Amino acid sequence: MTQSISKTLATLAVLFAGLPVPAFAENANSGTSFVENFDKIDKKIWYISDGWDNGAHQNCTWSKKQVSVQNGVLELTFEQRKTGKRDYACGEIQTRKRFGYGTYEARIKTADGSGLNSAFFTYIGPTDKKPHDEIDFEVLGKDSGKVQVNQYISAKGGNEKLVDIAGGANADFNDYAFVWEKGRLRYYLNGTLVQDVTDPAKIPVNDQKIFFSLWGTDTLSDWMGKFDYQGPAKMQIDRVAFTTPGEKCLFPESITCTLD
Repeated sequence: MTQSISKTLATLAVLFAGLPVPAFAENANSGTSFVENFDKIDKKIWYISDGWDNGAHQNCTWSKKQVSVQNGVLELTFEQRKTGKRDYACGEIQTRKRFGYGTYEARIKTADGSGLNSAFFTYIGPTDKKPHDEIDFEVLGKDSGKVQVNQYISAKGGNEKLVDIAGGANADFNDYAFVWEKGRLRYYLNGTLVQDVTDPAKIPVNDQKIFFSLWGTDTLSDWMGKFDYQGPAKMQIDRVAFTTPGEKCLFPESITCTLD
């Protein structure tokens, strides 16, 4: 990873710390195991980001109009539409509750387009009166043949790894998972272990909310590629699940069914 990209990611860590505080931010009840197949958007579980952006690096405004369920699939869209201070609108959804150690799984088809970011991640930060901790899967539209895994601990990142995705993340649905334990963090792609972190200093400790987002940039071209709008883009999420330690096989395809 180049020095300029590392500086960009460090800047993003600071910017995430300044995210607006939704009305539910003080609801810190820990989440329990669940499987979400997105027959609908249950607003008791999910909060849709709407009416703000995350800073100057983001060229779109979060809009609830960019979040919908179609035929049992959650869709986040990006399109050219004047929204707030930006010329583009983008979509993000997040859980109201926080989740701790356990297994996180999502089945996703990512968006096309240089300058776009399709992300499945967990996050907590100063807006929730906690340090900035984060665990990421991010597919950059400039190269949908790779996914970047990363984690932040008290706003310190620098743990990036790029993993190849056979066939591309945008061509079909792929399964992304991480198993977060005290002293260990494992990332999986389509059931295969792709990153194993055992250094406690590189593993988050604070309960976090689960996010899905699709957004764009005009400025982070070193990292995300030069923005090149070719029309509306779409990220699709077929399923997301969280399994608490000690439980297994909440659904047949769960990675917990095969892990020791």
